[in-house]
Amino acid sequence: MPLDQLRIASRRSQLAMVQTNWVKAELEKAHPNLSVSVEAMATQGDKILDVALAKIGDKGLFTKELEAQMLVGRAEIAVHSLKDLPTNLPEGLILGCVTEREDPADALVVNSKNAKYQLGTLPKGSVVGTSSLRRLAQLRHHYPDLIFKDVRGNVITRLEKLDSGDYDCLILAAAGLTRLGFGSRIHQLIPSEISLHAVGQGALGIECVEARPEVLSLISVLEHTPTSQRCLAERAFLRELEGGCQVPIGVNSKIDGEDLLLTGMVASLDGKRLIRDESRGKNTNCESIGLELAEKLKSQGAGEILSEIFETVRPEA
Repeated sequence: MPLDQLRIASRRSQLAMVQTNWVKAELEKAHPNLSVSVEAMATQGDKILDVALAKIGDKGLFTKELEAQMLVGRAEIAVHSLKDLPTNLPEGLILGCVTEREDPADALVVNSKNAKYQLGTLPKGSVVGTSSLRRLAQLRHHYPDLIFKDVRGNVITRLEKLDSGDYDCLILAAAGLTRLGFGSRIHQLIPSEISLHAVGQGALGIECVEARPEVLSLISVLEHTPTSQRCLAERAFLRELEGGCQVPIGVNSKIDGEDLLLTGMVASLDGKRLIRDESRGKNTNCESIGLELAEKLKSQGAGEILSEIFETVRPEA
């Protein structure tokens, strides 16, 4: 029997609600007889704001509570920033749909006093705010004279800290700034030669119960095949390296005709060691491209770098 009601589990952060309400509106537009409601809640990652993300651990940090709602039948789908969704999902749940991607690049946002600078021209000792080990490692590699300081909170809170002078600049996802209406704050899109983005960054992932084909049919209208192919390659790469969203692993992917080109990197926390390579193949074999690239980096020492990081950055109990 076709569904006439659909319940969405979502984080209650401003960005999450913007993204979820977009999904809600698109589904209602595609299915005029469908009534869609949103159940918003705080996740562990939203509640713990005084500890660096890497110290908390990232196994479902922003997703576990939403998944629980689906598993007990209180929601049919959950909307995630795909970069926050672990590559191994709980039994019974699947990634049902990937939406068209916003620009996945990292962005430089500056305090007004630094408006004349780009990332590469910031004065020595400038304080850069980021909570991402991936950004931290890559920027330390390229700009060892900058000072890096952890920053937590939602986008608005981070921008307030920047504007009050706590930081000289921030590194944030361009997609999140754009979706929240802060696109004008993007001072520079950081080129992939400097900072490869997070796996899945810029895309939304819709998670659902595997045994609900009627739900999969409803959400399939939002599937964007080129984005899905790119993100499946990226996620296979990350999964094979046994990494999560809080380790210094970065990617960039492009569709080139019938081919998919995937670039990936693993770096040490101090930025002194950075391994980077690429793989290419047919876009219909996207996951195999990710696996191949992971093996390439492992052969160059990526596994040893990641093992050292896992020993150094242990989640707090």
